[in-house]
Amino acid sequence: MDPSLQKFGIGQPVPRSEDPVLVKGHGRYTDDINLAGQAHAWIVRSPVAHGVLNGIDVEAAREAPGVLGVWTGADLEAAGYGPLKCAAPMKNSDGSAMRKPERPALARDRVRWVGDPVAVVVARTVAEAREAADLVALDIDPLPAVTDAGAAAADGAPQLYDDVPGNLVLDFHYGDAGKTAAAFAEAAHVVAMRLVSNRIIVSAMEPRSAIGEFTGGRWVLHVGSQGVFGLRAGMAEIMGVPAKELRVLTSNVGGSFGMKAPPYPEYVAVLHAARELGVPVKWTDERSGSFLSDTHGRDHVAEAELALAADGRFLAVRIRNFADMGAYLTTPGPLMATTNIIKNVPSVYATPLLEVTTRCMVTNTTPIGAYRGAGRPEGNFIMERLIERAAAEMGIDRVELRRRNMIRPDQIPFTAASEMVYDSGDFAAVMETALETADWDGYAARQTESQARGRLRGRGIGCYLEVTAPANKEMGGLRFEEDGTVTIITGTLDYGQGHATPFAQILADRLGIPFEQIRLLQGDSDEMQAGGGTGGSRSVTNSGQAIHEASIQVVDKGRALAAHLLEAAEADIEFAAGRFVIAGTDRAIGIMEMAARLRSRPALPAGVPDSLDVSHVSDGAPSAFPNGCHVVEVEIDPETGTVEILRYNSVNDFGTIVNPLLVEGQVHGGVVQGIGQALMERVVYDESGQLLTGSYMDYAIPRAPDLPTIGFRSHPVPARSNPLGTKGCGEAGCAGALGSVMNAVADALAQAGVDHIDMPATPSRIWAALQAAKAA
Repeated sequence: MDPSLQKFGIGQPVPRSEDPVLVKGHGRYTDDINLAGQAHAWIVRSPVAHGVLNGIDVEAAREAPGVLGVWTGADLEAAGYGPLKCAAPMKNSDGSAMRKPERPALARDRVRWVGDPVAVVVARTVAEAREAADLVALDIDPLPAVTDAGAAAADGAPQLYDDVPGNLVLDFHYGDAGKTAAAFAEAAHVVAMRLVSNRIIVSAMEPRSAIGEFTGGRWVLHVGSQGVFGLRAGMAEIMGVPAKELRVLTSNVGGSFGMKAPPYPEYVAVLHAARELGVPVKWTDERSGSFLSDTHGRDHVAEAELALAADGRFLAVRIRNFADMGAYLTTPGPLMATTNIIKNVPSVYATPLLEVTTRCMVTNTTPIGAYRGAGRPEGNFIMERLIERAAAEMGIDRVELRRRNMIRPDQIPFTAASEMVYDSGDFAAVMETALETADWDGYAARQTESQARGRLRGRGIGCYLEVTAPANKEMGGLRFEEDGTVTIITGTLDYGQGHATPFAQILADRLGIPFEQIRLLQGDSDEMQAGGGTGGSRSVTNSGQAIHEASIQVVDKGRALAAHLLEAAEADIEFAAGRFVIAGTDRAIGIMEMAARLRSRPALPAGVPDSLDVSHVSDGAPSAFPNGCHVVEVEIDPETGTVEILRYNSVNDFGTIVNPLLVEGQVHGGVVQGIGQALMERVVYDESGQLLTGSYMDYAIPRAPDLPTIGFRSHPVPARSNPLGTKGCGEAGCAGALGSVMNAVADALAQAGVDHIDMPATPSRIWAALQAAKAA
């Protein structure tokens, strides 16, 4: 085999090719872009969580130094722009369509959360725009606010919309209520828990930024995104123009986790201002603004129940869920709290019945959007906490209870209660490997040592199975360039994952093209024919399949061309390791040599391809089922309530791993975000709707000293649903972390008589729970 393929092919831990540029500070993020003659925008936001917007006085702002223009919601409405839309096609339990209240880019008659954008000021400099924005006078009659989904459903709660009675946008139901009720009635034991998935600030390293241009009769939007093709479609619909009249460009992106995927009001504002002024208009958020304006994550409260037979066999799961949507519905809307919960709650267990009821409520808070896992970590968390409680109440060892209920390899393909069909996996083996890796049997000695120091030590298991996003059309373009490189064109988008390296590894494996000669193009909508963007842990699967299929087309074209160049029958041409060979001979031509010959534009007979380029659109791969088991040990100081994670081990099945180095990094990132949600992150509003956790002085995220060494092992069982056998890994760390960390905390606290604690398990909450247990 070509030594370069052994070094850079599938399965090799190749460092990310973009890292040298990024670590030197040479990345090109949206705020690094400055266009000739550009102006600067500042967004005026509502300081009131809920109120009637009687009027906006912009005259003083218009007269301020450097100001080029000020626009309000009335101006955008007059320009003919449409509302921002929720794409989720959800139905109520009675079959009626969910309510989708209109969301204008700039508020017109009512404001519904602190941060609701009401006007845009554009000036020559950022400072001038910001100072002028302070002169915009808002006439708002305050109304009572509600910031909690459960409170929003109560009789007499403040109503956000006249056409959304009871603040209920969706009353969702899944499952057979009769069969589920019968299973619970027949159960030998039932466990019930109220489980909170706390609201999260997304905290991407790079705040959102956008530059709008209007040139040559079309708009251009420079913006951090998760996929330019999909964002172009969404923005074109809002702007009321054909997609070809709008181009979206994305350079480097400093994190997103779901948040930067959809259209935002600010993008409409800068595009409109650019057309009105005839100059590019740039907007970059500050961190304080991003806390208000970026979509938040999670925010569900589940009343969850698990029915078990006398031997511990699972009979049914029933969940009644309140989900906070925030003030408006985002593009994914309620999907996280409905469909994604359903798909992921069953996890690796053979539970026959599942019933999920979700009430999706609007509140006077920042809108909720996708956040790493988007319902998948929540579903797995619910299941793992129920299992842990069931084991304790029934006196069954927690490991044994899981073993009894895990889906066996001989049951696969397995149709879960979610109606998803698992195509691969060896779940028990993954758990056993995790227990061995974590030295589960040696725990007693470590616990004794902790007790000697006055500490509470606990351990937790978090098994998980994620259902990745379903198939979507994905581009797999291959272009052999004049400079001797090969460009992969695909509609996913790297916002920190490191796509360039694994995609190049796939192409090197399939076509034998030297790794260092492969480039990646993702961020220009003009180059796209399709693209589902990056989200749902599907990039390497969808783009990988598209690259695989495009490679087959390249080989087909190359075989016909090689037959001509080598003067042989096409049927006698074989391809392997980057070379077209006449079978049974040593006569051959390499694919890169062939591409070089084509660059000289040789005369070719009819029917012989004059290019190896391919512009292919794949139908995409179906959902895959990454799974794993995380095992955690924590120690709690009962005097302070402080939690220290002492040991963290994970064993994961991601199917075929293209690049182990990058996969391990993805798991580390997901685990850290899971630890953050479990132990410290929580958005808090006061009763008037003011955000109390509006900066990193008030909102905690994990720092290096808070984190353990995160152990990582693989137990791959290749997927059967895509040609590479991949399963996706980008969000799995969160799914494994929530259950394992909270089970470990609960295990430690149980020794002091505390039977439950909600996320985040902060020191103050733990201390209070311990004091209450002492007093009981």
